[in-house]
Amino acid sequence: MVQQQLMHQHMVQQEHQHQHMVQQEHQHQHMVQQEHQYEHTVHQHLPHQHLVQHQHTVQQQKLGLQPPPQALTPLKKKRGRPSKQQADNKEIKEEEDEAEAAKKAKRTLNRFNGMSVDEVMAKTLPDVITHNLDILIIGINPGLLSAFKGHHYPNPGNHFWKCLFLSGLTEQQLNYMHDHSLPEKYSIGFTNMVERTTPGSKDLSSKEIREGGRQLLDKLQKYKPLIAAFNGKGIYEIFCKEIFGVKAKSLEFGLQPYKIPETKTVCFLMPSSSPRCAQFPRAQDKVHFYIKLKELRDRMKGLAVGREVVEMQYSFDLQLAKEDAKRMGIKEEQVDPEYESCSGLHDEASQRRTTAVADDIIQVSAVLSEGFLDEEKKGCNKRGRSVLPLIFGTRKHSHNPVDPKHLHVLNTIYGCFYVFLKMMMYFDKTVLCSI
Repeated sequence: MVQQQLMHQHMVQQEHQHQHMVQQEHQHQHMVQQEHQYEHTVHQHLPHQHLVQHQHTVQQQKLGLQPPPQALTPLKKKRGRPSKQQADNKEIKEEEDEAEAAKKAKRTLNRFNGMSVDEVMAKTLPDVITHNLDILIIGINPGLLSAFKGHHYPNPGNHFWKCLFLSGLTEQQLNYMHDHSLPEKYSIGFTNMVERTTPGSKDLSSKEIREGGRQLLDKLQKYKPLIAAFNGKGIYEIFCKEIFGVKAKSLEFGLQPYKIPETKTVCFLMPSSSPRCAQFPRAQDKVHFYIKLKELRDRMKGLAVGREVVEMQYSFDLQLAKEDAKRMGIKEEQVDPEYESCSGLHDEASQRRTTAVADDIIQVSAVLSEGFLDEEKKGCNKRGRSVLPLIFGTRKHSHNPVDPKHLHVLNTIYGCFYVFLKMMMYFDKTVLCSI
């Protein structure tokens, strides 16, 4: 019976499974029929291009793929007024941009009175030179401001004209407007190694500088100045290598050992007068070399070298100084014993001071000793207060009388201290200064 029941249950389960499978097949067939009907409708109504796109989408859906993402639509701006902080930041940024643009426009327009940099670079700076000058100042090449102004060293930050006056090469303070008058009045001229105008010397090529060195040699041999003063170490390094064939390793400012060939012209090296000179950034640091240039010129021309400051031998005689002080009524300075003691010296003044201090201590000790001896029997004063606190200043209002035994002990200790002081004064009075 049990087996029959189990078999019956198994058969019932199989029937349920079969019915479920049949239902799934019917549903699948129904879905296929609906798809065919939908495709037939699409074929009738859609054109060929949209039909291909539709079929591709259907295939992707069947394969489980997602369709390509559509283009993102731009987000709509929020309606209403922006927040106050955003508006303030935007206004500040706009103001900064406007100010920066105005600065750039001002620099571009007003630096060369409307001329562009290319137009200024096309200009050249003529030399200020004649025959047999005393000093010929040699620069590397004209800058933009020099070419625009048409004068040498017009930059207000350049130290050339200031050093020229402070050294005594000119009698008064001059500026770039006086450069054409210097050859006639002070026998000083100007030239450059390279004629081309650039914003800076770094814009020059090595080939230009070498060619400029050879042109400078021809110029020096033609005009024959007494001194060729190179305004900057870099200029002379290139000139020395190109003309003399010597690579200068350690150049020193001042008179150089080489002369210009076929002339008596000597070379003098000065630091650059530009304010960007790192080694000598201030004008007062460069005046010394201009003074040496003036001395070299005077010496080569046979003129007396005039110096405002003369170095002399200096000696001091104490006895003569004292006599001069008495004659002029100057009081002699008092000796400070503390100053002498600091240096480890003990003169008579310090010993007298030590003796006076010791005598004062002995006198005070004697007075205190007499007071102790007088009050030893009583143990207190007339008002019944202790004597010792009054003497040593420890208790001003003590009504407790002192025991005579204790007073006797203290008096003995004080007497020993008094004897010790007397012995110290007898053996070495200077020891008291260290107590």
